[in-house]
Amino acid sequence: MIRTVESEPHASPPVLAAYSYCEAVTGRQARNFAYGIRLLPTPQRRAMSALYAFSRRVDDLGDGALADDVKVARLEETRTLLSRIREGGVADDDTDPVAVALAHAAGHFPIPLGGLDELIDGVLMDVRGETYETWDDLKVYCRCVAGAIGRLSLGVFGTEPGARGVERAPEYADTLGLALQLTNILRDVREDAVGGRTYLPADDLAKFGCSAGFSGPRPPEGSDFAGLVHFEVRRARALFAEGYRLLPMLDRRSGACVAAMAGIYRRLLDRIERDPEAVLRGRVSLPGREKAYVAVRGLSGLDARHVTRRTVRRRA
Repeated sequence: MIRTVESEPHASPPVLAAYSYCEAVTGRQARNFAYGIRLLPTPQRRAMSALYAFSRRVDDLGDGALADDVKVARLEETRTLLSRIREGGVADDDTDPVAVALAHAAGHFPIPLGGLDELIDGVLMDVRGETYETWDDLKVYCRCVAGAIGRLSLGVFGTEPGARGVERAPEYADTLGLALQLTNILRDVREDAVGGRTYLPADDLAKFGCSAGFSGPRPPEGSDFAGLVHFEVRRARALFAEGYRLLPMLDRRSGACVAAMAGIYRRLLDRIERDPEAVLRGRVSLPGREKAYVAVRGLSGLDARHVTRRTVRRRA
């Protein structure tokens, strides 16, 4: 069973300053994520901010303008830093606030830091320009860059004592990460194409006549772009349905955090489904008031109760 942390860990002034830095990074660069983690108790919110800030550093290295060989070298340096954190080699007064915060969080929560090694592996796939023939191929990438984040987050959340099926909690957290990442891929299909990246599986693109790619604001001539989007939306919905089985295993505020983040992406998926070509015209997003509604819904426990009722009906 995954240990649940119940008391607030002590933090020295340098550690608190490091956490403040990570929370500022999170609030500035991850609005959807920030909406969810603000529902957590302070120690968990800080730990999640540390995880985000480290992950953001890795992502920024992959997405930046450096030469590919320099990116690889920097990513491996980041992996070495992660090893120092894992081995307890980062002091409170270290000059890297992200390392300080993550080291403190990992010392007080059972965070499986190997998930950040997986994230680095996934970003290295981006640097190498890998493409994906099948959904099974793409899943490998998604598990590295998103499923791993789900499992890392579960280390911070913990699980409720006595929750049924808790041994599958990491699997559900991983699957929910895949659902979020596939939604991201659909939302960013034009932006990624302009940047020279294609994530959707090549066999799916061929099936719907979209192998020419998405470099413009309109689908490829003669393609069934709407069919492609609806196909991927159905896949994402199935992943959400499976991943949401995690919610009844979490305490109320952790469940609210997960429900809020996942709920925002499910609503993005709804918008994409209603107007598939919108993703070719610009980035699809939700207004702040709608995100706030999703957060309130998560805090009320509506999503967790819905999943619990559905699971009970299936067992009956």
